[in-house]
Amino acid sequence: MYILSPKQIAKADAATISNNEITSLHLMEYAATQCFNWLHQRLQGQNIKIHVFCGIGNNGGDGLVIARLLHLHGYNIDCYVVNFSDKRSPEFLENYNKLKEIGKWPKVIKNENEFPVIAFEDIVIDAIFGIGLSRNPSGFTKKLIQYINSTKVFTLAIDFPSGLFGHKSVSDKNAVLKAGHILTFQTPKLVFLLPENKDFVKTWEVINIGLDQNFIESLKPKTQYTTKEDILTIYKPRNKWSHKGNFGHSLVIGGSFGKIGAISLAAKAALKIGSGLVSAYVPKCGYTILQISIPEVMVEVDDDDALNYFNFKTKPTVIGIGPGMGTLEKTRIGFRNFLKENQLPLIIDADGINILSIHPELLHLLPKNSILTPHPKELERLIGAWKNDFDKLKKAIEFSKTNTVLLVIKGANTVIVDGDCLYFNSTGNPALATAGSGDVLTGLITGLVAQGYSSKEAAIFGVYLHGKTADIAIQETGYETFTASTILDYLPNALLQLFAPEETEEDTSNENDKPET
Repeated sequence: MYILSPKQIAKADAATISNNEITSLHLMEYAATQCFNWLHQRLQGQNIKIHVFCGIGNNGGDGLVIARLLHLHGYNIDCYVVNFSDKRSPEFLENYNKLKEIGKWPKVIKNENEFPVIAFEDIVIDAIFGIGLSRNPSGFTKKLIQYINSTKVFTLAIDFPSGLFGHKSVSDKNAVLKAGHILTFQTPKLVFLLPENKDFVKTWEVINIGLDQNFIESLKPKTQYTTKEDILTIYKPRNKWSHKGNFGHSLVIGGSFGKIGAISLAAKAALKIGSGLVSAYVPKCGYTILQISIPEVMVEVDDDDALNYFNFKTKPTVIGIGPGMGTLEKTRIGFRNFLKENQLPLIIDADGINILSIHPELLHLLPKNSILTPHPKELERLIGAWKNDFDKLKKAIEFSKTNTVLLVIKGANTVIVDGDCLYFNSTGNPALATAGSGDVLTGLITGLVAQGYSSKEAAIFGVYLHGKTADIAIQETGYETFTASTILDYLPNALLQLFAPEETEEDTSNENDKPET
């Protein structure tokens, strides 16, 4: 699913109007009707007070249509026009008149003395500002947003929470509406997926308003939101003539005294995702642990308590390196020598990333399309501090392009950075914020590359499955009792669910309750 920028959305609106020979009013009516239908299906005519706040542009026009439809269906509503300017869009004026024609006159708010009383059990519909907002709300409009926030009432934002920008970071957090839920038009919005906006974006879902899909495809958007449909196009089915040699040989390198668990989880994940063979290269202190705990995995050893020599004899297809490895000087020297000799694809995590941060001169030794899987602090050590999430993505893109590597930036909405292309994941929840979760992800991606998936495919597929296990498991485990091993327990369920028939249309909502580290 593509993520479009505000400019791309505007172009898609215009193309849809032109190609379908309709007016902007027709498109507005259809979009707002979809929002009304969503609300009507849930309320079923309940006598709940609904406050519809409308701006004076096209987002306000959407609100006026919704207000009209609610009124016509007998709902108890009040509609307000937030009069922050004398300018009005033609679509706003048309729908303002339509609402008056059926006997429902909107109340005009010109100052804070005209704010309505809102009870906790009421519903607020926010249609004040849309995705095109370019400056902070001010004056009584800002105070209105603060007032609505203070009521703690359920707030439904139409397309976009008022005060949030579609193309840049918020500079005045006190001027942004905290939406309880967002019905956003046609595609997810990038800002919904950024950690800095977590206070303003709780849950959201996409409402299809019929924009021209062929035109959207022609824009070649470089930002995507990965869903089940995208994963099915990546999946490589097996045939009955397959043997283990067809599915590669994963080598995982890492571990140190007291941290053999990290490499054990990575090895087990590579095995469980389907790598034909899996070997682990660990310090001698990890030999017995691995041989007993994972009998399917072959083991080679290095120095006693930490890696030093990196002189494995295994002939792998791909190497995952870093979990539990430590950053001792001898390990850093061995890692440097390993990179000088290695030409195989690499998935680098944890201390592998930390060593690269300490010695950035090693980055040029990485094979093309290697995958680095940092959490936020590891990322900061790697690319430097950022001013905001837009700056973070800019720095990550520059790092990816400069070093010809992929970044898997782990978080509530994990994003894969491949040059200037971004792939945001749609699965996962806070259960994944647990020790060893990242080690399992490293193993999953390593095992997928071993089977012939490209670096990009393996990163996208691995991240999706990793998150999906948590989505399935929490129905039985809850958040707190979920561990990294639980990911492996539910991996079969996550894979099988790719091919399960859908009883209803796939949910494109996002509950914004995923781990940030």
